[in-house]
Amino acid sequence: MKTTLLTTAALVAGTNALVARSDTCCFGLTASGAGGAVGSVGQLSDGQNRVGGGLAPASYCIDSTGAITDSTGKGCILTPPTSQFQCDMGASPEPGFSVGCDGTLSANGSSQFYECPTGDNNEYNIYVTAPSGQSGCFEITLGASSCQSGCSSSAATPASTAVPSPSASSAAAPAPSASSAPKTCPAALTGNYQYPHLIIPVSSSSPNTAEGTSYNGTITPTTSSIFNFDIPTSYAGQTCSLIFLLPESSQLETSAYSLSGSGAIDFASLNGVASQSTTYANAPAVATDYGVTTVAPGGSYTIATFSCPAGEAVSYELSSSGGTNLEYFQDYNPSAIGLYITSC
Repeated sequence: MKTTLLTTAALVAGTNALVARSDTCCFGLTASGAGGAVGSVGQLSDGQNRVGGGLAPASYCIDSTGAITDSTGKGCILTPPTSQFQCDMGASPEPGFSVGCDGTLSANGSSQFYECPTGDNNEYNIYVTAPSGQSGCFEITLGASSCQSGCSSSAATPASTAVPSPSASSAAAPAPSASSAPKTCPAALTGNYQYPHLIIPVSSSSPNTAEGTSYNGTITPTTSSIFNFDIPTSYAGQTCSLIFLLPESSQLETSAYSLSGSGAIDFASLNGVASQSTTYANAPAVATDYGVTTVAPGGSYTIATFSCPAGEAVSYELSSSGGTNLEYFQDYNPSAIGLYITSC
């Protein structure tokens, strides 16, 4: 069944109001931002919520008071004095969390969180306030996989919340301020987005062969895929994020994928636009290499954020790194999988 889907399926083409719920609503969390680790939020056995390190995605439930518990019943709190977001056995869950209409998680009205390195396996702890004296922290947003109501087209953009100032006596570099951190759109299809209008595989083993259009993204040590997007003129003046989504296989309804190897993928923008006659030999050169992102099932990744190239056609190339083999059917039906551009 998976092989059939991968080879024959066709390419398918704000206010922060608290979601109304009579009891509880459950969701997963995805971190997005301009640095550090991004993707699914996982947990250690003691309830510390972390980003990165290949942890399995954790699940949470929120009630009508904004209190969150994890899937094992631990109460989620902001641990004093550091404001670390973690879930402790026996702790009373702290109220005041909310899921906005676009799926953004807030704590006491602020959607700004920070991730700071733990020194363990490239994992980052999550805080509401960047700890004084700790370097290497990045501002992030946390997106819920469900429980959002959906924003109306006339919804206003929420005002930014000021970033707490680190202690003046701190010897380490402070976390980036709100004024210096670029705006990042959610790593989810919760608002306006574009899917690729053309996918072109190119192979180093057949450098002069034009494979033509494909419905699949194919990333192997010898084959990369180029994705064309046509950005509407209505995106003028907006911020765009290039995102990559790889749900758990159990979440897919009309797609499928196969993944082996390290999961490392090199993402790059190209200085020209691909066509059905594009080959490995004549493909546009790399304009900006966004570096390697390691993907895993259940992950949502913000690759790059930039001013929307309104009214333009743009191309991006995904290449294997570290022996990754990934083939998937690009599909925005639940759950969405593949490469997209979101705007905000």
